[in-house]
Amino acid sequence: MSDMNGLLEPGSLVRHPEQPDWGVGQVQSNIGDTITVNFREAGKVVIDGSRIELMPVFEE
Repeated sequence: MSDMNGLLEPGSLVRHPEQPDWGVGQVQSNIGDTITVNFREAGKVVIDGSRIELMPVFEE
């Protein structure tokens, strides 16, 4: 897992770098390399944190 993904916790807001049309998502869980995020436009998505580094959103 990337260092940044390791800092994500439930409630964190993120964007998927390869799927900008999904909008902002809220982290539901972060266990090992598996991150579950609820995106506004895509719904619940399970992400392999060892392959994708999510981008934190600090203001929305």
